[in-house]
Amino acid sequence: TFNSQDIANTVWSYATVGHVSPDLFNAAADEAIKKISTFNSQDIANTVWSYATVGHVSPDLFNAVADEAMKKMNTFDPQAISNTVWSYATVGHASPDLF
Repeated sequence: TFNSQDIANTVWSYATVGHVSPDLFNAAADEAIKKISTFNSQDIANTVWSYATVGHVSPDLFNAVADEAMKKMNTFDPQAISNTVWSYATVGHASPDLF
């Protein structure tokens, strides 16, 4: 089974090469939501960046990420913060508590 880094790396790889795979992104979101507490700041930032990059909207994932990111915000470096903010803006997902 995939851990948080495996999930983040998989969707990041697909996004980086521009390969859209709705079934994969849906399955990855379902798995990520179950394991969101194990995601570190880089896993979080890379995952939401990947979804935004390919234009795959997943409100449940973005809600779960927002809740977890708030708990771990002190571990985010400037790049992770920037990528996360960009991702939410790009997909148009409001998260007033996070931002």
